[in-house]
Amino acid sequence: MPSQSLHLDVFQKIKSLGFNAISAYFFWGIHEPKRGEISFDGFRDLQPFFDAAMKAGLYVIARPGPYINAETTGGGFPGWGTYTPGLWRTSNTSYVEAYTGYMKAIGAQIAKKPNYQRRSRNPCGFEAPFTEDFTYESELKAVLRSVGVTVPLTVNDAWPGGHFVDIDIYGYDSYPNGFDCAHPNDWLPGAVDSTEYFWGAHLQFSPQSLNAVYEFQGGAFDPWGGAGYEGVFSTAHPGVYTSYDYGSAIAEDRTLREKYYELKLQANFRSVSPAFLTSRPINIFSTQGSFTGNQALKTTQVLDVVGNKTGFYVVRQTDASTTAVQTYNLTLSTSIGTLTIPTIGGSLALNGKDSKIHVVDYAAGSTTVLYSTGEILTWATIDKRDIILVYGNAGELHETAFKFTSAIPAATVVSGTGTIKTKVLAGNSLTLQYQTTGQTVVQVGNTVLYILDRANAYDFWVLHPASTGAFAQFSTQNPILVKGGYLLRSVSTTGGTLAFTGDLNSTAPVSFEIIAPAAFQSATFNGVKLALTKTRYGTLTAQKTATLPAVTLPNLAALKWKTADSLPEIQSQYSDALWTVADHKTTINPTPPNTTVVLYAGDYGFHTGNILWRAHFNATGAETGFAAQLQGGSAFGFSVWLDATFLGSWAGDAVTSAFNGTFSFPTVLPKGSTHVLTILQDHMGNEENWWAAGDDFKTPRGILSYSFLGNATTTVSVWKVAGNLGGESYADHSRGAFNEGGLFAERQGWHLPGFNDAAWAVGAPTQGIAHAGVAFYRTSFDLNIPAGVDYPLALVFTNSTANPHFRAQLYVNGWQFGKYVNNIGPQTSFPVPQGILNYNGVNTLGISLWAADAGGARLDSLALKLTAKVESSMAPVPLFHDLPSQLTNAKARGSLCCPRVIFPTPLSVAGLVSLDVLDHVDVSISYAYLPLKR
Repeated sequence: MPSQSLHLDVFQKIKSLGFNAISAYFFWGIHEPKRGEISFDGFRDLQPFFDAAMKAGLYVIARPGPYINAETTGGGFPGWGTYTPGLWRTSNTSYVEAYTGYMKAIGAQIAKKPNYQRRSRNPCGFEAPFTEDFTYESELKAVLRSVGVTVPLTVNDAWPGGHFVDIDIYGYDSYPNGFDCAHPNDWLPGAVDSTEYFWGAHLQFSPQSLNAVYEFQGGAFDPWGGAGYEGVFSTAHPGVYTSYDYGSAIAEDRTLREKYYELKLQANFRSVSPAFLTSRPINIFSTQGSFTGNQALKTTQVLDVVGNKTGFYVVRQTDASTTAVQTYNLTLSTSIGTLTIPTIGGSLALNGKDSKIHVVDYAAGSTTVLYSTGEILTWATIDKRDIILVYGNAGELHETAFKFTSAIPAATVVSGTGTIKTKVLAGNSLTLQYQTTGQTVVQVGNTVLYILDRANAYDFWVLHPASTGAFAQFSTQNPILVKGGYLLRSVSTTGGTLAFTGDLNSTAPVSFEIIAPAAFQSATFNGVKLALTKTRYGTLTAQKTATLPAVTLPNLAALKWKTADSLPEIQSQYSDALWTVADHKTTINPTPPNTTVVLYAGDYGFHTGNILWRAHFNATGAETGFAAQLQGGSAFGFSVWLDATFLGSWAGDAVTSAFNGTFSFPTVLPKGSTHVLTILQDHMGNEENWWAAGDDFKTPRGILSYSFLGNATTTVSVWKVAGNLGGESYADHSRGAFNEGGLFAERQGWHLPGFNDAAWAVGAPTQGIAHAGVAFYRTSFDLNIPAGVDYPLALVFTNSTANPHFRAQLYVNGWQFGKYVNNIGPQTSFPVPQGILNYNGVNTLGISLWAADAGGARLDSLALKLTAKVESSMAPVPLFHDLPSQLTNAKARGSLCCPRVIFPTPLSVAGLVSLDVLDHVDVSISYAYLPLKR
């Protein structure tokens, strides 16, 4: 994430879920886009990422590759791997030589954080005739150990197949509902059955280590032409569009989905249930009808094999596709004998695709929960009282029973409108029957039971004040429970005051309930003192109203836009003398070329964005057209011109990765006349290389074959190719190798702040162009968003049906933040984070518009929109700046791209580089503006 300060915001949200670790991919292709030149500068710097995790109190499961999958281009491999000899993901010498430098470098970065490092490999399978390469695994482990990585190494097998078991913590993946999360209500009937063999697989392959399932259908990527992430239950490879939101609990714009709050219930339960860690499933393959007698239900008995006491009973539907409601009673063994629950009468219910974990003989501090059908959210012992929170769906019937060592105390409702029934059981036990509606608080001796419906359970947060020492933020002692708020991030204590930080997303008053030791009698929220009231049962309540100021966003349609032609390559006066000559006669690529010279962009160092090809030829007088098969990955497209005459396009669809197009010439070409064919194609990323010992990522991007219609003997005298400026020696070090493609606008730096467009014509993307081609548009606008709020923004298109075949790319302050393909979709909203957007100053917006039809194209609309309004305690977000890289960028383009650069810190003249491109530099030593002139 270029806005590195936003890592802390995301990590604090993960910490508040009740999680204690995050898993992160590190992308070899970003750090070493040119072989031998490994960079951890700028947004590639891992230290801010690690520091933010440490500050939030999260361990890092580092996944550095060399292969990471992650639906990213090439599976994380650098583009130069496409022309490196040998089979990758094996112990092949050329592959080992390729990855060793990077793995040592990234391993050393990870090893800087001793006691705070983890490492894993991503899933893969083996495609016949290849099998597991044990030498590869051994050598890879040795490289990491050699640079100081000492913690356990992990691996996730693509399925419980027993691969890579010679590792510290073996684990595996599963997508029991199939890798389709775009139909959240359509589940496979046997999805539950498919998971039951996991425990047996664990015992077979890694019985002495943790049973780890690293991926389990928490979400999925959405493909081109898909449902959109809001419909999904749960810089990309070709199967994925710009956003990689994955339908996750925390959305791409950092807002919280309902899934976040559901995960919070599960994580907090596990955090206070140590017996769950030492439990084992007992009745695998005999779960249907077990303990309920209802064949429509499956119940897995999970028993603590260390304490030999606690039981967890997981109930779910036998047919995972059903939405039916099933009723049931549980017959369970407990420490006071076998019970049929509910013991007071009535029945339990399982609604549709829900599942429940019922506990037996569960310890919550000094309280023994004999059983509870209400699911446990969390518990805490505060001032010698055990506070227990249980929940269920609204209106469900549940029971919770307590076992006492002395006289049974009375059960008293101390808050809420709910009613309870009680019954004394054998063994000095008392059961409470209730409905989970709203919030009801019951006092039973020194135990306080919160009875919650799911909506109220979502409102609770479990916070831990920092302790002391190097890992102060990792403390799980002295919990403070708080109800209320969109997000609570942290709590700290000073004297008798609790200081909370958090976020609110509504101007309606938010009610807080604070469950904390009686020693704390005052509290603040984001530094503002709360007016507290004490409840009859000892908790504190308060209200807080968020301030969500109105902001005025620019009307993009009303701005002054400038435009210029970004396809001068088709004009007669254009010279491609400085382009790369495509003259390779051979290639190591597994796909043999069907052309006289190799026309694979990767072989010439171009691995991203748009690619341009130019074919010079002399006509024989017989040519009537041109046919070519191009490959660019799913959803790619291409357009063809003969000199300045448009011949046609393949506009693309969601699944086609290669297309053979035939294009007629408008007239007979005079014999001996010279011509140029110009082909503009999209490069959608390299294939993800899912199979081990496979070379799918080398699948070429470029021209697979071509011919002239009417005369098969016509030859091309020279092929030229252009991609991003500099190719692997990319010009813009600040923004990295994947920020630019080969459009003329990108090669000239038109997308960068400070480019002088004074001589350009006035024109807006909503006016568009009236012919096939590429136009580029620039404008600027101010933002003035106040401090103390988190107002995420997105650039939003309207889908056009009038001129459907076009592609547009968005550039915000020089950063590419979206590829919009109108006729494929589905993405129309492109979030742009603060730090890329200047929230208090000037912003430059650039748009490329590639019209694939002869009639041209235009945007129906483009708007800057708020995706949320949140009063927030998140840390300030500075703009990203990198002067040395920007100066190098300017030199590479032969012109000055960034004439004004703002620095938040003092600047030394000695820190400047590449001053030979400048005639004059004015430097102010502190908080300086630098007007740079060529």
